[in-house]
Amino acid sequence: MHTIDTTLFRILGAMFYYSPETPTFQTLQPVLREIPALDSWDEPEQLTAICEALSTIPATYLTYDFSILFEGQGAMPAPPWGSVYLSHDNTVMGDSTRAYRQFLMAHGLVTDTGLREPEDQFGLMLMAISALAEQGQDDAIVELLEQHLLPWAGRYLTLVQQTQTEHDFYPQLARIAEAYLTRLQIQLGLHPAAAELFR
Repeated sequence: MHTIDTTLFRILGAMFYYSPETPTFQTLQPVLREIPALDSWDEPEQLTAICEALSTIPATYLTYDFSILFEGQGAMPAPPWGSVYLSHDNTVMGDSTRAYRQFLMAHGLVTDTGLREPEDQFGLMLMAISALAEQGQDDAIVELLEQHLLPWAGRYLTLVQQTQTEHDFYPQLARIAEAYLTRLQIQLGLHPAAAELFR
């Protein structure tokens, strides 16, 4: 199996999960400039310039955009939870969330963030892939990607890219995540489960 870079999934996952106000975000944001060195990318020079810019945007500038995209400040243009896309009534904690929770438990992963929240949050799922890779659970990574993440991730990342934000941080981050997931799908020969999307 193609080696999955746990660092890349951990960085992207954290950026899609933690508020810019948190120490975790502020510690990892400068590391974004390392992303071009973590994989073989199309147009690496352009990616290097983008990552350099993303790593230097003051975190305080991103608080409003984070609240719109991740906390529900008004109508959420791109909800980060899988069940919103996979449930016909666009609810969180739907059947797909429960199936993913069972998957996590079966593989010894518990996402205890201290908050009562759905486990199928995009950033949390990327960090789960990183954890599985560190444990050498390659088959579980394939299952997570094919059954739980890829069926809806493309739609989510497209919506993030289309969202009018004050700064281009999250739309650009979504482009990077989309490019990496697309490349990984090809490299691993993945076949995402067919799923009807409701958003």
